[in-house]
Amino acid sequence: MRNTPLKGAGFQMAGLALGIAISSTSVQAADWLVIESWRNDDTKIWSDVIIPAFNKVHPDIKVEFNPTPPSDYNSALSAKLQGGTAGDLITCRPFDVSLSLYNKGYLEPLNDVEGMKHFSDVAKSAWVTDDGAANFCMPMASVIHGFIYNKEIFEELGLKEPRTETEFFDLLNTIKTESRYIPLVMGTADQWEAATMGFQNVGPNYWKGEEGRKNLISGDEKITDDQYVKVWEHLSKWSPYMGRGYKGQRYSDSQNLFTLGRGAIYPAGSWDIPTFNEQADFKFGAFFPPVPDGQDTCYISDHTDIAMGINKASKNKKSAKIFLNWMASQDFAELYSNALPGFFSLANHKIEIKDPVAQEFLSWRDECQQTIRNSYQILSRGTPSMENELWNVSVQVLNGKMTPENAAAQVESGLSKWYAPHQ
Repeated sequence: MRNTPLKGAGFQMAGLALGIAISSTSVQAADWLVIESWRNDDTKIWSDVIIPAFNKVHPDIKVEFNPTPPSDYNSALSAKLQGGTAGDLITCRPFDVSLSLYNKGYLEPLNDVEGMKHFSDVAKSAWVTDDGAANFCMPMASVIHGFIYNKEIFEELGLKEPRTETEFFDLLNTIKTESRYIPLVMGTADQWEAATMGFQNVGPNYWKGEEGRKNLISGDEKITDDQYVKVWEHLSKWSPYMGRGYKGQRYSDSQNLFTLGRGAIYPAGSWDIPTFNEQADFKFGAFFPPVPDGQDTCYISDHTDIAMGINKASKNKKSAKIFLNWMASQDFAELYSNALPGFFSLANHKIEIKDPVAQEFLSWRDECQQTIRNSYQILSRGTPSMENELWNVSVQVLNGKMTPENAAAQVESGLSKWYAPHQ
């Protein structure tokens, strides 16, 4: 009798062990997806908003968001993929970085993923092989170029949004002559703004968006052609309106000047919206790049920015494809675009954006034709990189140190050194 409690305890311990074993088996049976990403600023959005929304529909698939600092992401991801320790889902940067991963056999082709049908060829262009045969990352979001303006200054001076190039420069001149405000808030110290918020912002209206971008790749058009020279001619007119000291002004300086209410118009990417929402104490709006006089069609740079692929070595590919198909849904498109104002879903769903300025940017898709930055696909693979050349010459044009014709000649000369269709 004295042994009975001990025997009972033994059975209880055995039962507990069996229960733990069964529980462990069931946990192991559920797929656990790990997402690799460079967007470490989005961690709370993924953990608190996106993953819980997915688990409402798919509670049996566990998801972990595992970001790496942006500057370390490419090297860290490459090391993980080589070592077989990378996550199941790979957040993809646009164009050659991700194409290289696919060509090395690290990314799964996604042509058979049902959700890919919700994305246009332009949306998929940053994550497709050169021959168009394989899509290897599902598009997530783009950023749109345009101009953000201080509504209170516009109201004070009786100004309205410009639609044509003449209206744009008349507007800048009015601000300069009739107020104390900087008409156009941008500097050239960091260089990239001159190309990104300058050349690539207004340029698509001159080279006709995708038509011109593809003609550059094929060699049917050259950077020395008139439509490209005219972009730098447009930019050469900016400098009188950029304020004192703009040559030493950095990107963060421009953001500060605008949010302090010292400037009227800010050449922008939609990614600036969250910063201005947080820092500006005035209402601001946005207008799309002004078109050349007499031109009816407008073009915007709706640039592919971020996507998601599947690690070819993943043991959870079925669940990973379920996650990607959910990411192609209208629910995800609306959720993501509202969680990150200024980053817009690339899916063709009609979605409602709560942020008014983000909604303004998004509305341009209905009015203007979309394209992406013309230096990003193929044309920056060699030396000199077209992207780097655009930084260099666009700054020089804005600083009055290079003519538009010489800027075009330098970029074309650089391309012809390594890119056969331009030789």
